[in-house]
Amino acid sequence: MNFNEGKMELQQLLSRVSLPELPKLLDWMKNSDELDDLLVDNNRVILQSIADDLRARLPLDAMLPSEATVHHKMQQRVRPTVHVDSFLYSDEQVDALCSEGTMSRTYCLSCGSFKTAPLDFISHSFSVPELQFLFQNVLPDLSGRTLVDVGSRLGAVLYGGYVYSSASQLLGLELNEEFVRLQNEMLHKYSMTDRVQVLHADVCTQDALLHSADVLVMNNVFEYFMEPSEQVRAWKFIMQTFRRRGSLLVTVPSLQDSLNTLQVPLQHGWVEELPVDYNIYLGTDADPEALRQIHLYRVM
Repeated sequence: MNFNEGKMELQQLLSRVSLPELPKLLDWMKNSDELDDLLVDNNRVILQSIADDLRARLPLDAMLPSEATVHHKMQQRVRPTVHVDSFLYSDEQVDALCSEGTMSRTYCLSCGSFKTAPLDFISHSFSVPELQFLFQNVLPDLSGRTLVDVGSRLGAVLYGGYVYSSASQLLGLELNEEFVRLQNEMLHKYSMTDRVQVLHADVCTQDALLHSADVLVMNNVFEYFMEPSEQVRAWKFIMQTFRRRGSLLVTVPSLQDSLNTLQVPLQHGWVEELPVDYNIYLGTDADPEALRQIHLYRVM
């Protein structure tokens, strides 16, 4: 049953509900979490199982001691900021951790007082609803296509691409060797190595791969992991190398936001932004603002 058929069936069903009861039913449909159970399929269960395994192998903030640059940049932010990986922790799980005192959403403005302010949370991974949105609503059918995730980190895009798309090849590029090993553990455990591979490599060494890629995904990829001069080098390389007409680029945040921060001009005529329908309901655990940070471009 497609959308229009389902809509007609639902309208017919609602037309049979007595008028005094209809407002209560509509309110239940709008506000109840019970209907979210219909959105839970085997794909979500697989991704949540991978997240469970990764949580057991990582510290609470999902950051490694080897990530010195990331730790330094987090400390340099004007407002206190903590890393909460969206693939590993849903808002409900964060709330539970805060309730038990393991995590906090606020920091003290004056030690010993009740004067507090909200902490800034940042994630370097897509959440499970964001992965579903990316592969089912942002990108087209990927059958026979190759997707490259720059800075694959925990591998969320690769796992999501495996369960939510028919991409023939999903390749992750990751500089941190510890994360490469962790991703390979998950890929072997969940039997995803037939279509997924992780390379321990700098994107700037992958000319041939970028020339042949159909889709390039870049989620908060450089800002916290490279010094500005290295970020500029990487962006210039990508604009010069990822050139095959019709190839797709997914970025978080937008290209304009990323490049303006570095004062790097967007290469004229390189890409055009494509419209994305953000009005998709993915459950109460989906963050509409996070979805709106996902931008899609086509190489011209």
